[in-house]
Amino acid sequence: MLVLLAAHAGVAVAIPWWERRLAKAVWPVAALVPLAALVWSATRAARVLDGGDYQESLAWAPSLGLTVDLRLDALALLMLWIVAGVGAAVLWYCRYYVEGEAGRQAALLLAFAGAMAGLVLADNLFVLYVFWELTTVASFLLIVGSGQSQEQRRAARQALLVTAAGGLVLLLGAVLLGQAAGTYRVSAILADPPRGGTVSAAVVLMLIGAFAKSAQMPLHGWLPAAMVAPTPVSAYLHAAAMVKAGVYLVARLAPAFSEAAPWRPMVLGVGLMTMVLAAWRALRATDLKLLLAYGTISELGLLIALLGAGTRTAALAGVVLLVAHAAFKAALFLSVGILEHQAGTRDIRELSGLGRRLPVLCAVSTLAAASMAGLPPLVGHLGKEAALETFLHGTGLGGHGWLTATVVLGSVLTVAYAARFVHGAFGGRPGKAVRAASRPEPGFLAPVAVLSGAGLVLGVWYAGTAAVATAYADGYSAGPHGPYELSLWHGFTAVLGLSVLSLVLGVLVHAGWRRAPAVPRLPDVQRAFDRTIAAMDRLAVAVTGRTQVGSLPVYLTVLLMTVAVGPGAALGAAVPSLGSPSPWRSPIELPLAAVVLAAAAAVVVARHRLTGILLTGAVGYGVAGVFLVRGAPDLALTQFLVETMTLVVVVLVLRRMPARFGPGRTTARGRLLRAAAAGAIGALVTCLAMAASAAGPVSSVSGEYVRRVSETGAHNVVNAILVDFRALDTLGEISVLLVAGVGVVSLVRVQGRGRRPGRGDAGRDAFPTAHWDEPRQTWLPGAGERPGGERSVLLEVVTRLLFPSVLVLSLFLLFSGHYRPGGGFAGGLVAGQAFVLRYLVGGRADLGVAAPVPAGVVAGAGLMLAAAVGLFPLALGGAPLESAVVTFQLPVAGSVKFATSLFFDIGVYLLVVGVTLKLLSAVGVTLGDLGVPAGDEDAAEREERTGGAAR
Repeated sequence: MLVLLAAHAGVAVAIPWWERRLAKAVWPVAALVPLAALVWSATRAARVLDGGDYQESLAWAPSLGLTVDLRLDALALLMLWIVAGVGAAVLWYCRYYVEGEAGRQAALLLAFAGAMAGLVLADNLFVLYVFWELTTVASFLLIVGSGQSQEQRRAARQALLVTAAGGLVLLLGAVLLGQAAGTYRVSAILADPPRGGTVSAAVVLMLIGAFAKSAQMPLHGWLPAAMVAPTPVSAYLHAAAMVKAGVYLVARLAPAFSEAAPWRPMVLGVGLMTMVLAAWRALRATDLKLLLAYGTISELGLLIALLGAGTRTAALAGVVLLVAHAAFKAALFLSVGILEHQAGTRDIRELSGLGRRLPVLCAVSTLAAASMAGLPPLVGHLGKEAALETFLHGTGLGGHGWLTATVVLGSVLTVAYAARFVHGAFGGRPGKAVRAASRPEPGFLAPVAVLSGAGLVLGVWYAGTAAVATAYADGYSAGPHGPYELSLWHGFTAVLGLSVLSLVLGVLVHAGWRRAPAVPRLPDVQRAFDRTIAAMDRLAVAVTGRTQVGSLPVYLTVLLMTVAVGPGAALGAAVPSLGSPSPWRSPIELPLAAVVLAAAAAVVVARHRLTGILLTGAVGYGVAGVFLVRGAPDLALTQFLVETMTLVVVVLVLRRMPARFGPGRTTARGRLLRAAAAGAIGALVTCLAMAASAAGPVSSVSGEYVRRVSETGAHNVVNAILVDFRALDTLGEISVLLVAGVGVVSLVRVQGRGRRPGRGDAGRDAFPTAHWDEPRQTWLPGAGERPGGERSVLLEVVTRLLFPSVLVLSLFLLFSGHYRPGGGFAGGLVAGQAFVLRYLVGGRADLGVAAPVPAGVVAGAGLMLAAAVGLFPLALGGAPLESAVVTFQLPVAGSVKFATSLFFDIGVYLLVVGVTLKLLSAVGVTLGDLGVPAGDEDAAEREERTGGAAR
């Protein structure tokens, strides 16, 4: 199962790279993955249908109870067949339907298939939630498309808001349920379900999340809006698969919690209400996709009611209708896509007489619509009769009279809109659409024919359908009337009479619909959603206008005071109980502390920007000296390097700003408030330092690190913690570093470029290099970049001589980090400063010679290498981020020993170097265009004293 999910993810990532080579063949290649899942699950069907299961588990963090638990049982097998079978048909269909962006859409559809497979196989509530939200993200990306259409953006946002909000509610319910049960493993919870008020609250929350996902009223508005997405997306996500996630969750939990007090009122009330009202809305729709969308909402309501009822007959009916709905609704959506593709419209008012022009499409679509209406011998008829049997004879459900009447009414409306679909799409006299429509290719029709034919095969071969359905339904007791058996003929029964009655009345409703003088409209949920969003936008603008005043000092003051008042007060109260910390450990700390305090005080009164930055750097260097004295050479080395890099980058930014700080227009009260905030934060940091000094080391943690450091093949415990014990933290930190670097570069470029990027900007990540064959070009790259007086040939030559030595030093720090101070981060900072020196002396062109590889490639390669090293142990059956010590003999060098975590450290090294180059590329390209021209500092200071100080 893990391999199956990994295959979906791997092929989805690779597909965009294959698009150019495969062209239209990318779709059949993508379809092979769900086909493989279908074959794999079929080979395990015999054991599962006999009551067995398959389980896999991946321990991610066993000490925290974080495991990826997967389980294939009867319900998961059925859903996997739906996801894989319909997915393969839709991906094949896309070969004829999709034009452009094939790689992106194929990758997203395949990624969604993998996420949906993970959802139905998940045996852990947290794992289920992760895949639940992954399907939401995939739906958003597929609806929004390229993002150029405002209607698509609006629909995607609505779908994301509703389903993600429902997912958060589901997560809260899952946490409550897991805490009440003492485990988050779904199979364990179902085997021994907990009881009590907490469980009732958890059930309500999880049902709300399921209702949002399966578009139950009044949370259904996102599904009709999502019909702006391409038809394959509507057929797969919003008809056959994703919207059934909520139905699946109800079916999964019903055996254990159907007797909980809020369960049945919620699933029966919401489900049956949705069935009737959505079917009524479907009759008013003139867009074929909207008609099918409201029909989907109606049928999902019936599925929620059946699978949540908690009886064997209801479960049997729900499972059969689950399969039937996936087949006929996906087929109908795909047929609408063919109609629109061939005739240019899907509006009932414009379509007429296409049944004669497209007879094969008309036949297979009518077959699917007949299954939707419940005509024998189709599988929809089997499910419809089982549903009527469920509510007619009660089977333990109270008040079954009104339940039966509601189901019959919903069935009548279902027959009516099924007839409306067939007549609207293919009936009538030939019109303009007929003359414009061309017959589709056989391959285009094949998925529709296969899915429609599946409804017929599963209905005629009801014994096979029953074998799959009863494997899940047998988890319930048979009830007082004995077990219900699927069959096309049960004799002349009341259920048969109700079924025939619904067919007759449905046809009559369709026939008399146009003659009805006035059909009442239902409340428009979409309008209510739009008004709610508009009100929230107005509220956000009002609040932002009063809180986001555009003043950085105000923001900092608010943040600092919040920290000082909140955690600062608690920390200050706890300090007296910690005892008296030692004032110092070495006399050398006294002059270092004096340097830090003096530099910090001088920063406050500094009037020149460069002076302030240098004094701030002195504070950092003094603190690094304290670290060194306190026996933390790794921390001191990192602090020195970070301070140096920060100082250089900030100076590069300051070169285009006024030399002096502006006087500003701060009032006396404002200065007093800032002083109070600074004093409060100073007191907070003092209390924190005292608390840290008095607390002492935690022997149970530090001692364990020291004891087990030899397992990592290291002698430097600090580096072992970073790349082995806490490698997951490091991976997260370098990811944040890369994202922050990209964000900073983007902001700098946006501010520095007043024009849109042109063709010349395509390679802006790379530094321009010299063209040696150009006339009047000197031997130094970038000779014309600066005036001659600003260049020093001697300094540039010396820099070029030192540059390799600095790089060798950085590599030494990288490879020696396991045994002495250093590591990938420190080595990357040293290498980054070598490139900074090259840039400062020789300019961008000279740096282009030293770093011909784009900065983004270097940084991205570093992150990918670190992630790949972390995931590689999974392929060998180990735990993620696990390392091993490798020892081998070389002919000349002798014994060589290293830890595999070294490659993780190399990834950190490359990422730091790439981020540094990325920052230099932005600074070097844009700072020449920022601010005011050189030499006009007086104008800059005047501007700051007026507008800048006011801000």
